[in-house]
Amino acid sequence: MKKLTDLKANQSGQVVSVNGDTRFVSRITSIGITPGCRLTVIKNEKRRPIIVWARDTMIALNSKECSNIEVEA
Repeated sequence: MKKLTDLKANQSGQVVSVNGDTRFVSRITSIGITPGCRLTVIKNEKRRPIIVWARDTMIALNSKECSNIEVEA
């Protein structure tokens, strides 16, 4: 398993787990990033938000928080 931050642009994966405090998990799952969700990384540059395509929506996520999202490539 990898962290979402490990995926490069144009790589896809399936969310395995979302970890963190209750506020983070609630916020991420409310926008559709849940276990089983397929996503594709659009952009992943250092010190910038990670842009992902998930559930027919483009989403910008804080790269520090993305280390709490585990994916399976």
